[in-house]
Amino acid sequence: MGLRGFIAKRIAYSFILLLLVVGVNFLIFTQMPGNPIDLLMSGFSRENPELRQQHIQELKNLWGVGEPFHLQFLKYVRNLLTWNLGLEMGGRRPVIDLVAEKLPYTVMLLGSSAILSIVIGIVLGIAIIQRRGGLFDSSNMGIALILNSLPTFWIGLILLWIFYGSLGWLPGSHAYPLNWALTGWPQTYSSAVSYQPSALVSTFSLNVGSIVEVLGGFASHLVLPLTTLTLFSYGGWLLLTRATMLETITEDYILTARAKGLKESTILYRHALRNASLPIVTSAALTFGFILSGAIITETVFSYPGLGGWIWNAINVRDYGVLMAVFYIISVCVIIANVLSDLLYGIIDPRIKYG
Repeated sequence: MGLRGFIAKRIAYSFILLLLVVGVNFLIFTQMPGNPIDLLMSGFSRENPELRQQHIQELKNLWGVGEPFHLQFLKYVRNLLTWNLGLEMGGRRPVIDLVAEKLPYTVMLLGSSAILSIVIGIVLGIAIIQRRGGLFDSSNMGIALILNSLPTFWIGLILLWIFYGSLGWLPGSHAYPLNWALTGWPQTYSSAVSYQPSALVSTFSLNVGSIVEVLGGFASHLVLPLTTLTLFSYGGWLLLTRATMLETITEDYILTARAKGLKESTILYRHALRNASLPIVTSAALTFGFILSGAIITETVFSYPGLGGWIWNAINVRDYGVLMAVFYIISVCVIIANVLSDLLYGIIDPRIKYG
């Protein structure tokens, strides 16, 4: 079986796995304790039981709760597979629109954090291998273990206290300056249409100063949550890189490369790291697969408008429709990430065959 057969087989397995995930996701949320309808009716008067029961029945019909179990499941599967994710319970907005609105913030925050953490962890891990057994090794290991053990909310609050509360260098919340929402966003471009005797002329120009202002506004609000997640995450990559490299640098081909007089950096990066990178690739694929789950604690601390804070609000109001949709999207991303990591194995290590 060649590469095409392997890809077809993995897609078929992934589709079966996706159906299983959909089924488990449905069972979990239908059996969850607590009723969202009771939460919605908490402020409704109990003086008229008949009217209250009528409203409860209308809500059940609206959300399809009163239908038979198998019909609910079939509609649920059909809607998810066609990306009809339903409506938010509170704002009555389409869930897919809210995902599209909050997705860029989460990808910007967690994607940047994942890339920085992986790069810093791998580079420091290789540097530790070059100086293993000394003060540099033990000090970096200790710092990585400490930062990886601290709660993210504590790291975020410390950074807020220093750089926002004490020094005032950086903003402490949100993804962009709040005055933009009140006075309007900077005009990054201008366009105009003029009517000439012979033709219709359209002009378009970019405002470089406004573009720099917008990018600076987003970047300044990104610094603290990004630093929080990077400080918390890079230690895991450092420890993983160190552990995998320790197993590799004692192999015979590394000794042969040293005997040939190759530079130590060439040996570590081009030979040892490549053969030690399979566990790193797996962890990186899962990390990027879980990006859409958001960073619930960090986004809450910094009031960042990403998917993590939205998931937390959905948990508080028992918006199971939103949670089911988000967990479905996360599952799809993780499954895709696993397939991509399997394909990368064959590119990184030629000893792996698709068969």
